[in-house]
Amino acid sequence: MGRSTGRGAGAPLLAGTLAVLLTPAGAAAQAVPPPAGIAAPKPVATEGPQPAGQPDRVTGRRSYDAAWFATFAPATALQIVQRVPGFTIERIDESVRGFGGAAGNVVINGQRASAKSDTVETILSRIPAGRVVRVEVGPGDLYGAEFTGKPQVLNLVTSASGGLAGTLTGSVRRDYLGKFYPEGSASALLRSGKSTFNLALNIDNAQSAQEGYDRVTSLPDDQLVEYRYRVNRFREPAAALSGSWEYNDGAHRTAHLNARAATNHFALDQSNRVDRVGAPRREDALTQRYDLTEYELGGDVTRPLAGGGIKLIGLATRRRRDNDDLSLVDVFASNGPGPTGFSQTLNDRQSETLARLVWNRSAWNGWNVEIGAEGVINELRSRVNLFDLEAGGARTRIDLPVDDATVREVRGEAFVNVGRALSPTIRLDGGMTIEGSRLTVSGDVEARRTLSFLKPKLVLDWRFAPGWRAQISAQRTVNQLQFTDFISVAELGSDRVNGGNAQLVPQRSWELLGTLEHPILGDGLVRLEAGYTRISLVQDRVPTPEGFDAPGNLGDGTVAIARARVEAPLKTLGVKGGRLTLYGSYVPTFVTDPYTLTTRRFTGNSDFYGSAEFRQDLGSFAWGLYVENATSSTQFRRDETDRSFRGLYTQVFAEWRPTKTSVVTFTLENALARPAYRERLFYAPDRTSTTPVTREFRRRNGFIVPLLTFKRTFG
Repeated sequence: MGRSTGRGAGAPLLAGTLAVLLTPAGAAAQAVPPPAGIAAPKPVATEGPQPAGQPDRVTGRRSYDAAWFATFAPATALQIVQRVPGFTIERIDESVRGFGGAAGNVVINGQRASAKSDTVETILSRIPAGRVVRVEVGPGDLYGAEFTGKPQVLNLVTSASGGLAGTLTGSVRRDYLGKFYPEGSASALLRSGKSTFNLALNIDNAQSAQEGYDRVTSLPDDQLVEYRYRVNRFREPAAALSGSWEYNDGAHRTAHLNARAATNHFALDQSNRVDRVGAPRREDALTQRYDLTEYELGGDVTRPLAGGGIKLIGLATRRRRDNDDLSLVDVFASNGPGPTGFSQTLNDRQSETLARLVWNRSAWNGWNVEIGAEGVINELRSRVNLFDLEAGGARTRIDLPVDDATVREVRGEAFVNVGRALSPTIRLDGGMTIEGSRLTVSGDVEARRTLSFLKPKLVLDWRFAPGWRAQISAQRTVNQLQFTDFISVAELGSDRVNGGNAQLVPQRSWELLGTLEHPILGDGLVRLEAGYTRISLVQDRVPTPEGFDAPGNLGDGTVAIARARVEAPLKTLGVKGGRLTLYGSYVPTFVTDPYTLTTRRFTGNSDFYGSAEFRQDLGSFAWGLYVENATSSTQFRRDETDRSFRGLYTQVFAEWRPTKTSVVTFTLENALARPAYRERLFYAPDRTSTTPVTREFRRRNGFIVPLLTFKRTFG
């Protein structure tokens, strides 16, 4: 009842605030606003108009107008952003609490979205390509102090034209069993006067099938112990309905209101044929049914104040998750009372309510200044029930450490960010954030603690020669704790338990990063990055007194960073309409293992990742291919190491544009049919013994998946 009341109370409060702040008081004192729908640019001197992709020497901003993207025949703003040279959308973890840590690297008309549940990709996919005027890419400080330190931020500038526009997308996918699965989405955007309305519906029908085997052998003789042939069938239908309203009356006179409701159902049906040496064959089964429901309501209002603008942001999210797992051994047992196994239910309710107030002013005696504060209340109520299923149907509950608990956090932060140009080619930005939180865990365990941190940052940006740009940044960061790490839960598909840890504390890091970039071959780009991070209290996996392992804190750790991106138009090399993009990152990590006392990688870290993409546009046709690969990643558990890896992933596509507003794309996913692998090495009694006693090798066969997509825009 309390959660329902809290969800409903946010709407009238936010609507009332909007009504008060949008009153016309003081409007006569304002200068003539820019065209509605386009945010006022910062009053920064520039060199003047530059060719597409060439950075302005004063600001470093690169600009591409809509005509530059015509050769790609984009249907949505997302497809435009995906074709911007040298730019990659930053992935933001949706579980990040608060608003400041979820900034990303994309703004629309100079402002970031006031939504969190919808990803940037989802928001951009709702904007028809015909509404895009241009795209700007520049250092983060150009688009607000909260982006300071980001090497690049993209600003999508949309048209002030009125009327109705929209996008329609439909696709059909075929799995290796020959079954077809349709999906679709539709969005509409209406602009009237100073208001813009957007409504979007997304329906996903993701389904797939997978087959493979597990081979268990004893070590060191590598003798077969057990062989399992497995078939997995996945279904994940999902639907989301989103709506938003934007009001734009010029600089510092804007408002946004957005709402979202989404549901997701995940189903796994796994059948296992198990042959164990010296024992009769048996049939096992695993079923999983996971239901997730989410609601979000948010908005913001900006008004002029003291020569700048003050923005109030409000956001409320509610999430409900209900999971059911059932693992049965010897399903078709005919010589006994029935199968045995385990069942587990997980029910949790998570909520977040936040308010953020920010005042910023540009060109204040040469300084850009931003001051603000944020308050957040987060809560997770979780209960896990694990049962041992005996032959005949009797159930015995298994108590897990911390399987019934409530985690609550009240967090606040205050921040100030400043920056200014020291010369026409050098800019300095810095800031300080003070963060404090009160964290409580109640239920199976009782834990309370108060945390506080200072998080300074400093960024120096230098355009030392025409086309060249260098940036160096130093900052202190503090990781957020995942509330689910406090709760114990069993993985029935892997026969192990993830312990909960109510004493977990966030890791803290000092990060140093340098960036160097330069245009090539016209609108191409080369970017090099190098960095080093020193971490204390590394969040990883630690042993628990109950004999499990759980998320916990190790000692100090380090991360080295080396990344390179090359994006090259190939016209000057004789390949008409061709474009090649290469990316590689080498990010090794180092920490002392609590069992072996030797240096190892962080749990789940892959040292190297690389990708290459080639695309050629030839009038109304286009084709291309994409390949990627990465080194293996390992989960370091109490009594096992769990390593995952796969072969080279390849995707090939062909595209036809029958009209200016429609695109048909045929794609082959996993075109080389590469399989995925997993190797688990088990130790007794734990990894303090460095010699494994059992090996489990899993292979999941890879299949080519054809996908046909049709996209159309109107308006």
